[in-house]
Amino acid sequence: MGGYGSGMGWTWMFWLLLIVGVLLLAGLGIWFSAGWRRGGSAGSADGRGAGLAGSGDTPGEILDERFARGELTAEEYHERLRTLKGGN
Repeated sequence: MGGYGSGMGWTWMFWLLLIVGVLLLAGLGIWFSAGWRRGGSAGSADGRGAGLAGSGDTPGEILDERFARGELTAEEYHERLRTLKGGN
């Protein structure tokens, strides 16, 4: 007899998935907004983004940080440092 109770066996799964989805979306929203309020990307280790506008870092400090992290070779570092100081 396919009355009202025939589909109720899976209804709980729908509601469970709906609640989990809403909680995940809310958690992601909080995680991203907290990262932006700290002034960096949400995935950065110290909460700061390298070279973000308004972060207060000077170009020289940003260059030093990039060299320290290994993003630049010594040759690239010195070339860019000369450029910053106007030595071309």
